Amino acid sequence: MDVSIKNILLAGIGAVYHTYEMAAKALDEMVKKGELTVEQAKELNEELKKRTHSKTASTNSVDADVLKGILKDLNLATKDDIEELKKRLEKLENK
Repeated sequence: MDVSIKNILLAGIGAVYHTYEMAAKALDEMVKKGELTVEQAKELNEELKKRTHSKTASTNSVDADVLKGILKDLNLATKDDIEELKKRLEKLENK
């Protein structure tokens, strides 16, 4: 259960990082072609870093309601479900 949520978060972070890398490569190409000056590319790169950092930070923070929704969608057994099954099993064993 924890592994799945961790993987979802890591996938989000990876996607943001991959997007940053692709954008940085595009900026480098534009500088090589003379479409941007080096200074403009540096400014855009700094803006990309700021946005990437803010997206990564927001990806890491998942509120309780979102987490509950994810867990509900996974249709996992709750503590109450497990307790009910234990009681039923105990009742059957005592017969």
